[in-house]
Amino acid sequence: MSVLRCLRALPLLALAWLAPPAAAQSADTVTVAGWSQPISEITNLLAEPDHGLFKARGIALDYVPGNGGGSAIQALLAGQADVAFTDPASFYLALDKGADLVAIYNIYPQNVFNVVSPKARGIRSAADLKGKRVGVYSLASGTRQHLLLLLSAAGLKETDVTVEVTGLLNFAPLIQGQVDATAATDTGLLVGRAKGLGEVDVIAVRDHLNLPSDIFVVTRKDYEGKKPLLRRFLAAYRDSAAWMIAKPDEAARLAVTRAINGRDEAINREVISLRNLSSVSPTTEREGLGHFDPAVLQQGADTFRQLGLVTRALDMAHVVRSDLIPPKGGPQEVSTEGKP
Repeated sequence: MSVLRCLRALPLLALAWLAPPAAAQSADTVTVAGWSQPISEITNLLAEPDHGLFKARGIALDYVPGNGGGSAIQALLAGQADVAFTDPASFYLALDKGADLVAIYNIYPQNVFNVVSPKARGIRSAADLKGKRVGVYSLASGTRQHLLLLLSAAGLKETDVTVEVTGLLNFAPLIQGQVDATAATDTGLLVGRAKGLGEVDVIAVRDHLNLPSDIFVVTRKDYEGKKPLLRRFLAAYRDSAAWMIAKPDEAARLAVTRAINGRDEAINREVISLRNLSSVSPTTEREGLGHFDPAVLQQGADTFRQLGLVTRALDMAHVVRSDLIPPKGGPQEVSTEGKP
C-alpha cells in the first residue's frame, strides 16, 4: 500500500474533547528539545495552547528550540529536556560516543532529506558534488549527517566538498549563489521554491537509505524510571499527530500565529501535508503511529559503521523500544478518514 493510501486509511485518535478528562491534579511538565526553531511543520506541538491534547493527559508541554538533531541530544544529556526530537544519524553518533539513550517513538518514518542544486550547476548525482560548496543547516544537524551518507555512497569524503553552515533558511544562500548546493528536507525545498528557487535537481537520500527522518529519544534512566509519564506523553503526541493529519487546514491556520515561519497559510498547508505524509508508512499502518521498523534502523547503524561515521557496532535491539507507544485500535481511537 502506498504512503498516501496509508495516510488516508489512518484512524483518527480521539481528540481532547473525546477523551476522558485527566485526573484533577497538577500537570507534569515534559520538556521537548527540538532540532529546530518553532516552525510550521511541528504545528501539532505548537498548537497545544489551542487544542490542549497534552493538557488532557495531565502534561504541561514545553519546547526548547535547537539547531539540529545533535543539539537536541546535547540538551537532553545536559538535563535541559526530558525528550529529544532528533534524527537517527545524531542518535547513532551519540550512542557511538557512549551516551546511554533509548529511542521510543518513530515521528517521521519516511526519509525527507535531500541535496538540492540549481539545474545550471549540473549536480545530478552525489558524485557531482566533488569540489562544490554545500550548505547545511548546522554542523550538528541531520542535513550534515545525511550529506555525509550521500558523499560516502559516491566514494567521497566530507573534505571533498566545502561545507557551509547556512542556518535554517538555507535556501537563501543557494538562491544568492553563495553555495552550489544545499542539504535540506522536503519542506525546506517547498519553501525555497516559493521564494524563487527556480528549476533544480534533487538528490533524495531515501534512494540510498530510507532511514526515518526524526525520532523521540530519552535517556535510559528516564526510560526505566518514568514509563507512566512517557506513555502519557507519547499518547498525547500521537493524538496531536492524528489531529494534524485529520485537520490540516485548521493546523495551517493556527501556524500563522504559532510558527515563526507561518505567515503564509497556503504554504503552511503544503508543508503540513508533506509532514503528514512522512508520519506514516506500511509499518505504522499495521501497528499504529510511532512504531519503528527495527530492520531499517539496524541497516542505518550498520551503514554508518561501514562508512566510518561511527566506530563501533550498534545493536538497535538494545536501544529501540516500542513498549511505551499506545496500542493501535485502543479505546481512544475513532474511525475516520485522514487527509494529507
